[in-house]
Amino acid sequence: MTSVDNVDVNHAIQVQPRVADDVVDADVHVTPPPTFWAQYLSPKFRDLAPTVESEGEFDYIVFEGERRKVNLMQSQAGREFNQYKNSGKLSDMRVGGWMPKQRLDDMNRDGIDKAVIFGGGPLQTGDLDLHMDSFDAFNRWQSDFCADSDGRLFAAAFLPMVNVEHTISMMRAARQRGDVAVNLPAFPQSLDKFTKKDSIWQAMTGDVTGNRQYRDAEFDPLWAAAVELDMPITFHLGARVSRFKDKINFLPDIVMGKPAMLEIVGIMIYGGVFDRFPKLRIGLIEAGVGWIPWAANYMDRTWQMQRHWTECTIKHPPSYYFDQNVYASFISDPIGVELRHHPGGKNIMWSSDYPHSETTFPHSHKVIAENFKGVPKIERDWIIAGCAEQFYGLR
Repeated sequence: MTSVDNVDVNHAIQVQPRVADDVVDADVHVTPPPTFWAQYLSPKFRDLAPTVESEGEFDYIVFEGERRKVNLMQSQAGREFNQYKNSGKLSDMRVGGWMPKQRLDDMNRDGIDKAVIFGGGPLQTGDLDLHMDSFDAFNRWQSDFCADSDGRLFAAAFLPMVNVEHTISMMRAARQRGDVAVNLPAFPQSLDKFTKKDSIWQAMTGDVTGNRQYRDAEFDPLWAAAVELDMPITFHLGARVSRFKDKINFLPDIVMGKPAMLEIVGIMIYGGVFDRFPKLRIGLIEAGVGWIPWAANYMDRTWQMQRHWTECTIKHPPSYYFDQNVYASFISDPIGVELRHHPGGKNIMWSSDYPHSETTFPHSHKVIAENFKGVPKIERDWIIAGCAEQFYGLR
């Protein structure tokens, strides 16, 4: 065994000193053990649910005849950077990822008052009916997790984008459960490309080269329902997915995943979505924010130059929609904070990304202090609490 194998990730964390009185974390995660599926899938699918086997230094998820190691990149909280490891046992994961009482204790020790939860999404399966049912199963588990948090945790439901009416019905169910946002794949999905191998990537990314785009009239009923329900739409690093098991490509992938989110925004802005639905709110979650003022400025210039021949008849320059309709979250981005007064820099939200490998836990207030040096308190408080409260409707 190496030193990383001997780490007790559930060791007690000392209460960290606070630099702010109110912190609303715009993006945290849950990591339930796969045994939950047998309880939350529809009864007809429960016999097909994943199981867990242990052998040596690894736990394995067994599903549809395949056996894969438990991946730990989703749960590095409790480790120092030099103790990270890619796979191991469920006991290598901090239990705040799925136990509400322990999550609240971690929040108390890290100085987090409220947080919005994003989950891991559906099962990787070639059975379309089981795949779609697993969205609902995960979302119900996640809503139950938040319901047991004394009003401090709020769920963002993970929805597919295959059929608009089905997605709208799932959005309404999410609102009825008390969820505060719904997360969509970066691009609409294509059923003709649905396979077991690509089912997870389709759920996160959709079909980048497909014929359907969110600017299309097909999706207007979805945006109308979101406005009616006052439900923000989020996209969570879906425009480009990091190969998190690949040591060679992980680092270049993870940085490119941030600005890749611009494609979603560009499609919706230039396609007139926000002119048709001026009260629609979208959030680019975990996307970073330092690149957004540059993008807003560049898009304004190119639109002014190219809008005539492209017949782009949107009512305002692109930067207007960034400030009215587009929000984004970051973990540590002092450049983005510095650019907050530029067009596109208004609606930015801080997050800890607990318990993922980029998390600031258990030193979130130290990171906040580093990111907000010299920033007036009223502006800092907007970014670490007020903006998320406005976006998610927590006020």
